Amino acid sequence: MPGHRIFTTSFASIYPHYVAKAERKGRTRQEVDEVICWLTGHDPSGLQRVIDDETDLQTFFGEAPAMNPNASLITGVICGHRVEEIEDPLMQQVRYMDKLVDELARGKKMSAILRGSKGSTA
Repeated sequence: MPGHRIFTTSFASIYPHYVAKAERKGRTRQEVDEVICWLTGHDPSGLQRVIDDETDLQTFFGEAPAMNPNASLITGVICGHRVEEIEDPLMQQVRYMDKLVDELARGKKMSAILRGSKGSTA
């Protein structure tokens, strides 16, 4: 059974939408990068590399340096689905990322978005 079409979508094609959503709400690209790096273990240069290479989401998450062990603390509804109940691991990771950016855009404090972790200095 083929995967969802979002899996073959490039990270580079959705990233500007994340940044635009955050910036419309007074947040920054650096904050978007911080939450994505927190989730995936990418550093800023690694994140830029997957953007430049137009890496698809399946590869982006499959080759992520280290998914954050606190990602399972991300809960709530995104796109009409509770993220903690999504069965497909890849779809859940995509929705985790959506949820983090959504929380950022809604003005949530960075410490809460990062589930109590200290933010990076990157």
